[in-house]
Amino acid sequence: MVGKSRGFPGLKLYQLALSVLLMGVWLNGCTPPHDGDRSQSNGTSNGTTASARKDKKVILTTFTVLADMTQNVAGDRAIVESLIKPGAEIHGYEPTPSDLKRGRGADLILDNGFNLERWAVRYYNNFPKVPHITLSEGVQPIDIAEDAYRGKPNPHAWMSPKNALIYVENIRIALEKLDPANAVTYKTNAARYSQQIRAIDTKLKQAIAVIPPNKRYIVSCEGAFSYIARDYGLKEVYLWSVNAEQQATPKQVQKVIATVKANQIPAVFCESTISNKVQLQVAQETGAKFGGVFYVDSLSPPDGQASTYLKLLEYNVNTLITGLKGE
Repeated sequence: MVGKSRGFPGLKLYQLALSVLLMGVWLNGCTPPHDGDRSQSNGTSNGTTASARKDKKVILTTFTVLADMTQNVAGDRAIVESLIKPGAEIHGYEPTPSDLKRGRGADLILDNGFNLERWAVRYYNNFPKVPHITLSEGVQPIDIAEDAYRGKPNPHAWMSPKNALIYVENIRIALEKLDPANAVTYKTNAARYSQQIRAIDTKLKQAIAVIPPNKRYIVSCEGAFSYIARDYGLKEVYLWSVNAEQQATPKQVQKVIATVKANQIPAVFCESTISNKVQLQVAQETGAKFGGVFYVDSLSPPDGQASTYLKLLEYNVNTLITGLKGE
């Protein structure tokens, strides 16, 4: 996100790892990338064969949500992988030598933009001939309102179904440009998936409408819900602006506690990729219920409750409504 970039490990370690990687490539000659390491949109191995790799384009996305979106547009005409695995934190991610190998084997890399993947600049420098596309292009950003990131775009644009339609269109355009032979399939898949997103958008709005307007608060650890709060008429309360912090200051904690008490908010939540320790403290001091986790930066594993982008949206809203109803 727009938080602190930890960058790569020390230069000497990085150069050593890169040297080992290059030696491995030299020893393998012209052998294609090891396809046994290729992953599905959620980051698990799909056992892609070398022949399949030869016939299909390989699309690498920075995290699992984008991979799922891309897979829905690509269908079976391309291999889609997520660089970051399910459940992993994206903020201070440090690409590994294995990630460098995957990047070199990709035909296209898709990222979110809005300063989400600050580490990606150095990552891309390792393979300048591999194109990369930013999927938030065309989205009207909502700026972060406070803390050190005031005035910078909130990167969580995908959390809004309306914005997701822009992402899908950008994916379609990128795939058609990369692989024009399958343009009709990509167009058809994108239209179908966009209709599913519109349907879930309508469903979620109707679900939130049952909550009285003065009770429509979403209290989370990270300020990741600005876009969906705008779309669905929610008031957003959070401990820190971006997960790069993860250490709430006493002032931040007390501010949230005061807001929860003053508005008698019945439930507070946190994101699945970080510790909920501070939010549990808020719940204890206010008498509110800890309502569970939201999925934002990562899908759940395939057998989880938020294994796709659409399931993520529905799960989050259902979790919110259950908490606010005190169920």
